Amino acid sequence: MQGQGAKMRVLGIDPGLRRTGWGIIAVEGPRLRHIANGVCASGEGALAARLLALHRALSAVVAQHAPQAAAVEATFVNRDPAGALKLGQARGIALLVPAAAGLPVVEYAPNAVKKAVVGVGHAAKGQVEHMVRMQLPGLDLAGPDAADALAVAICHAHHLGTAGRWLAAIRSVRA
Repeated sequence: MQGQGAKMRVLGIDPGLRRTGWGIIAVEGPRLRHIANGVCASGEGALAARLLALHRALSAVVAQHAPQAAAVEATFVNRDPAGALKLGQARGIALLVPAAAGLPVVEYAPNAVKKAVVGVGHAAKGQVEHMVRMQLPGLDLAGPDAADALAVAICHAHHLGTAGRWLAAIRSVRA
C-alpha cells in the first residue's frame, strides 16, 4: 500500500479439496470493509475434475471482484499422507489462480492468522469467526471456511499496515 489512505482489495483463501473458502476485503488505511465471501465446492469424483472445479470457481471470484493482492493459509499437515497430498494439490490451485492473474500472493501459517485476528495463536475456530464478525460488522458468512478465508485476508491487511508504517518511518529518516 502506498499511503495511509491507500485502498486495496485483498483476497483471502482457505484451501481445501472439498471446500475452499474465500473472502474479499477492502483495506482503506487502517479500516477494513467486507466485500464478499463464499466457498468453492469441488463435489465428488475424479481428483482432476475436482481440481478443475476449484480452479474455475476461484478464477471466477478473481475475475468478478478484481483483488489486488492475495493471501493463502498454509496447510496443516496431518498424519494421513494421501490426504495431505490431495490437500496440497488443492493448495496449489489456491496459489496458482491469483498468481496467474498477476496478483502478489503471500502465505501465512494458521497460527499467524489466528494471532493477527484473535491475538492468540492457538485460538479455536469459533473465536476466529467471532473476531472476523467483530472486525467486519454486518457480515453474512457463507460458512466456517469463508470465515477462515476472511481471517487470512485480515491477517494480510494487518501485515500491509505494518509494512506501510515501516516504509513511512524509513522515508522520514531519509528526508
